[in-house]
Amino acid sequence: MRIVYFGTPDFAVESLDAIIQSRHEVVAVVTVPDRQAGRGQKVVFSPVKQYALDHDLPLMQPEKLRDLQFLEALKGFGADMFVVVAFRMLPEVVWNMPVHGTFNLHASLLPRYRGAAPINWAIINGEHESGVSTFLLNHHIDEGNLLLQRTTPLEPDDNAGTLHDRLAIMGRQAVVDTLDGIEDGTLVPRPQEGEPCPAPKIFAEDCFIDWSRPVEEIERFVRGLAPYPGARFSMTDPQGQTHLFKLFETQAISNPNSVIGHIECDQKSVLKIGASGGFLNIISLQMSGKRQNSIEDFLRGNKLIGWKLDA
Repeated sequence: MRIVYFGTPDFAVESLDAIIQSRHEVVAVVTVPDRQAGRGQKVVFSPVKQYALDHDLPLMQPEKLRDLQFLEALKGFGADMFVVVAFRMLPEVVWNMPVHGTFNLHASLLPRYRGAAPINWAIINGEHESGVSTFLLNHHIDEGNLLLQRTTPLEPDDNAGTLHDRLAIMGRQAVVDTLDGIEDGTLVPRPQEGEPCPAPKIFAEDCFIDWSRPVEEIERFVRGLAPYPGARFSMTDPQGQTHLFKLFETQAISNPNSVIGHIECDQKSVLKIGASGGFLNIISLQMSGKRQNSIEDFLRGNKLIGWKLDA
């Protein structure tokens, strides 16, 4: 089949590469416009754009998806199907254009974790499995008829980064299997069944740790936000200066006598903070303006005598 591919981040590159290596033909790639980033405001390409350039694929970067010039160009490719992986919401005039419609790859087992951050929320909420789903787009976000699903168990040490990478690899095969099944007529769309569960976008203000929560929940919260955007808390030093921290690896230690917010630190290799039902043992962290460090390296250069945890 002739495919127009819509995608932006690294997660979407895997599936694009899989289609390129399959029997199907990518006739065009659609990604976001270039942006400026960093102190020098250098122009940054999306990973999908970089892949398209490296493989000489026709590329479109519309500012508006209802732009008439863009829509005419899209029609001109004569695509049998559009494939969407980690892109923005498409208007009906786009997703309804190809003869076989448009399908999306979503990083969850729908209807569980509909929304922008399914990988993060599956870990935060303590799920035992995750996976990927392909489904046909309709007027509602992540609610279209299912085509195919693949499942993977969640390991106790999984974080958002490890699960992201595993689902990206699973997704590449799921996308090709979906295209093959649609072309062969062996995949029949079916309604989503089960209890829906939201996975809303996570903003910076949502990343702060509530130390009154059970310590096991906080440990999952850290893993669910690692390595990005990072679970956060702040401490104030004896001079009254507040320092923001991000956590990357922690361990939950049960202790019924823990005091919420109490800091235990030997100034060498141990930093523990009290939560409900135990302590959160900090293994890897980053102080604002500094590099990520192991707790040993951090305490080698930073003594926390007299520091207090901010509420």
